[in-house]
Amino acid sequence: MPVIDHWWQTETGWAIAANCLGIEPLTVKPGSPTKAVPGYDVRVLDEGGHEVPAGTIGRIMIRLPMPPGCLPTLWNNDARFESSYLKAEPGYYLTGDAGYKDDDGYLYIMSRIDDIINVAGHRLSTGAMEEVLASHKDVAECAVIGVADQLKGELPLGLVVLKAGVNRDQADIAKELVKLVRDQIGPVAAFKLVAVVDRLPKTRSARSCGAR
Repeated sequence: MPVIDHWWQTETGWAIAANCLGIEPLTVKPGSPTKAVPGYDVRVLDEGGHEVPAGTIGRIMIRLPMPPGCLPTLWNNDARFESSYLKAEPGYYLTGDAGYKDDDGYLYIMSRIDDIINVAGHRLSTGAMEEVLASHKDVAECAVIGVADQLKGELPLGLVVLKAGVNRDQADIAKELVKLVRDQIGPVAAFKLVAVVDRLPKTRSARSCGAR
């Protein structure tokens, strides 16, 4: 049986993007739930409300009207519904997620909007950097947060928990992680800060989190 990826929210009640096998099976691309489901007009916008080029990270928005099945408001709180979901960009629903589309229109969800950091004018996903760090053979858990920097505005800081039994020099591991991010994301990430920690803070659902 194939594993069919999809992306949706509690507020939408059904998939926003998915590989709808009953319509037309799409080629699977790792990391992408493929394309928007019929009924959703998904756009990727910058802070000025303009669509960004393919491969550029931006705010994932849904052009109104929303399709049937999505939330029409919040219970007894129309004002909060408008301020939370509709005011960020007139005519659009704010998903709160950040990501990009590729040249084929495939959607990639990278992180929450709050997890996008601005490094010398470049908008970078902490989630993308976490994915790279997690691929290292000695890393059990990781988190990337933005820390203030006078020159670049923000710099990414990687917090890593090593696997049990790893007794290599932490400085060597840090160098390998810096090189890994540079090779896979590029020097634009300006990733140079790594700290080995005993554990990461967690939400109630056991999701790793970091405070800015």
